[in-house]
Amino acid sequence: MVATMNVVRTAAPEAPPVLRGAPLIGPVEAPDVHLMTYNLKSASGSPAHAWWQRRPLVRDLVGAERPTVLCTQEGRFRQLWELREDLGGYDWIHLGRGGGSRSESTAILWDASRLAPLDYDHLWLSRHPDRIGSRSWRSGTVRMLTWVRFEDKATGKDFHVVNVHLDHRSEKARRKGAAICRDVVRRFQGPAVLAGDFNCGPDSPARAVLAGGGLTDAWPAAEERLTPDWGTFNRWRTEPAAGPTIDWIMVRSGPRRQELTVRKAGVNTRSAEGMTPSDHWPVQAVFTIGRR
Repeated sequence: MVATMNVVRTAAPEAPPVLRGAPLIGPVEAPDVHLMTYNLKSASGSPAHAWWQRRPLVRDLVGAERPTVLCTQEGRFRQLWELREDLGGYDWIHLGRGGGSRSESTAILWDASRLAPLDYDHLWLSRHPDRIGSRSWRSGTVRMLTWVRFEDKATGKDFHVVNVHLDHRSEKARRKGAAICRDVVRRFQGPAVLAGDFNCGPDSPARAVLAGGGLTDAWPAAEERLTPDWGTFNRWRTEPAAGPTIDWIMVRSGPRRQELTVRKAGVNTRSAEGMTPSDHWPVQAVFTIGRR
C-alpha cells in the first residue's frame, strides 16, 4: 500500500496596496516643526474599509511624512498601538473617551528624538470637563480633547498642542466644545496649536468662537500653500474634491522671541488604486517658533 498525502494549496497573499505620489512635506529639521492632524477612522467598520486593509496605507503615508507631532482622532487603543509600532521612534499619550482604553480617543504621537512632553491633560467637552465619559448639549456621542506641552530638544523652545474632535450632530455641542478649547488655550503661556476634526466648516459658529479667542487658521496664515484647499472628508473617494474643510490646524503666536510663524500648509490626498487610508485626508503644517 502506498501512502498518499493530501496537499492543500493556498492562494498567494495579495500584494499590499501602494500609495500613489510622493510625500507632501516629509521629515523636517529644526527649527521647523511639522504637525499633522489625521482622523484615522475607527478600527471598527465594514470589511471594505477594515483597519487591517488600511493599516499599510496609513503606515506608509505617515511614515513618509514623519511629522514631528501627529494629532489623531477616532483611533482606538490597539489601532494606535499598532501604528506606533509601525512607525518606530514615536512616543504617545492616549486615553479613550470612555476612560482607560475604552472607545475612541484624541491621542497625540510625537517624534521622541525631537520633543519631550512637559505637561498634559484630557478634558471632556461637557458641562463637567473633568468627568470621564461625560457629555452635554445633546452631543451625538462623548467628545474630548487632549493637550500636551512640549519642549523642543533642538531649540529649547516650548509650545502647547491641543487635539480635539468636536461633535458631528449638535451645533450647540460644537460651539460649546469650541469655547472649552478656546478657554484651555487662553490659560497657556506662549505659542499654541489647536488641531483636529471640527465637524464643521470655516463659516461655522464654532470657528467664530475660536477666532474670537485669538486663534488663527494656519491655512491662510501659511507663507506657502502646497495644495488646493481640498475638502477633507473624502467619503472613501480616492480623488480629492472641493468642499468644506472640517479638519483644521489653528495657531496662536507667543510673545516676543516666541512668535509662531506658519511656513507651509497642505491637505495630503495620497491614496492607492481604489482605496484611501481613511475617510478623511490629513492636514499638515510646518511652523517655527521664534525668529529664524
